[in-house]
Amino acid sequence: MIKYAGKSVNQGIAAGRIKLYRKEEQSFKRGSEYDPEQELDRYEAAKQMAGTQLQSLYLKTLGSVGKESAGIFEMQEAMLDDLDYTDSVHNKIVDEKVSADYAVSYAGEYFSALFSELEDEYMRARAADIRDITERLLSCLKGGGEKELELEEPSIILAEDLTPSETIQLDPEKVLGFVTRKGSANSHTAILARMMDIPALVNADIPMTDEMDRQEAVLDGFRGELIVDPDEAILDDIKKMKLEKGREIEIDQAYIGRESVTKDGRRICIYANIGDVTDLPAVIMNDADGVGLFRSEFLFLGRDTCPTEEEQFLAYKQAAETMAGKKTIIRTLDVGADKRVPYIKLDKEENPAMGFRAIRISLTDLELFRTQLRAIYRASAFGHLAVMYPMIISVQEIEQIIEICEEVKADLAKEGIVFREIEQGIMIETPAAVMISDELAKKVDFFSIGTNDLTQYTLAIDRQNEKLDRFYDSHHPAVLRMIRMVIENGHREGCWVGICGELGADTTLTQTFIDMGIDELSVSSAFVLPIRRIVCNL
Repeated sequence: MIKYAGKSVNQGIAAGRIKLYRKEEQSFKRGSEYDPEQELDRYEAAKQMAGTQLQSLYLKTLGSVGKESAGIFEMQEAMLDDLDYTDSVHNKIVDEKVSADYAVSYAGEYFSALFSELEDEYMRARAADIRDITERLLSCLKGGGEKELELEEPSIILAEDLTPSETIQLDPEKVLGFVTRKGSANSHTAILARMMDIPALVNADIPMTDEMDRQEAVLDGFRGELIVDPDEAILDDIKKMKLEKGREIEIDQAYIGRESVTKDGRRICIYANIGDVTDLPAVIMNDADGVGLFRSEFLFLGRDTCPTEEEQFLAYKQAAETMAGKKTIIRTLDVGADKRVPYIKLDKEENPAMGFRAIRISLTDLELFRTQLRAIYRASAFGHLAVMYPMIISVQEIEQIIEICEEVKADLAKEGIVFREIEQGIMIETPAAVMISDELAKKVDFFSIGTNDLTQYTLAIDRQNEKLDRFYDSHHPAVLRMIRMVIENGHREGCWVGICGELGADTTLTQTFIDMGIDELSVSSAFVLPIRRIVCNL
């Protein structure tokens, strides 16, 4: 029995044989005898074929794991026309008379290496997308179609790395999990693994030798281990864990239809976080009390132009109608930092997490902000909507927002458009907002604590920097004291207070938050019933 360590990007347990997956090495002679015009035509034809394939992948992903993940392939399709990349290929073909294959291979190696050296973890992870696009173009230049990894039996895949295209085409019925020697927790491949609920490790210190193929193994996504040739004791433990997990799921299902009330009568709202209306079926299936965070930025990502008022209105209206009277809280546009859109001009910043982002963009581009508010207020006529604003740090920001809301409502009234008054809330994500939460509470109806950013800013630790993982402590006493302070200040002024960050789903803190007086926990849909079960038994 041998144990290999890796970084877990999705928890879970899998047991089965290893399938070793190696890609074919592609190499191209430089040469200089090629006709530039002919090679440029080949390149354009390959781009067109690649675009068609990516559209097909987008639709497949949309149907299987939702719009948020499907956006990966929309982004890749846009990257096919990236000027830096295409200029590099064109210049190589025209100036040096090399083949389109060599030019594409050169551009892919150059730009993926460039991204790999960037300090920002999110941007480094984009190197995998560049390699994915490059491999697709090279395959199309050869006239090839989509290549899928064929599995004869359910297996744990071991690979040097997996591209998003390869990951989404894995057969969930036959893939028990995957382990890669490279990769990042922020890569699109890791995101897809979580959306597909496949146990996965990246950055695993494991040999890619023929001897590994078809070895019996256990993939432990909780401990971040791949156990090769496990003994009987390990296998028995795995069987027990799977049985226990199955029993937990059955027990959780019994809480569908029950109110989230403690034994002594304390009512806690357990809401769900969503990225798009395609996530709503999971919200309904898991019987959430409402939607505590509708991440409206996903309407703005993966496209070349800003969504119109009508497009936004239809999405918010669908959410309101689907939730059938249950509250849906829409967070206004929260881009910047690691979420960038091409049509909103965001300059390169030394520290984007503390830069031009979220409400700062909205209060600068007032036309963009008013358009979103109009869409939200129009949709309010069709259900129970509320709105909250991200990254608030001052009373003055709230006063400006309220003034803009009044102007928007006055305009809608003049146009004879029906709307309802809706609750106004803010995200508490910075120490500044915590320290003046007593003043902020006088201006709004509710607080929603974004624990991810609050922890990052309180501890002065970049949560995307894996080198700092051992220093990052979401249970830090300072963070928990801040949460308590926000709850107490909010209640003193008549504000209800919720948590919509990752800590809301941390079951080791559920009792602590309820003791603090929390009113609402907003979590991923899959956590709604497990949290309700805990609440009902407190």
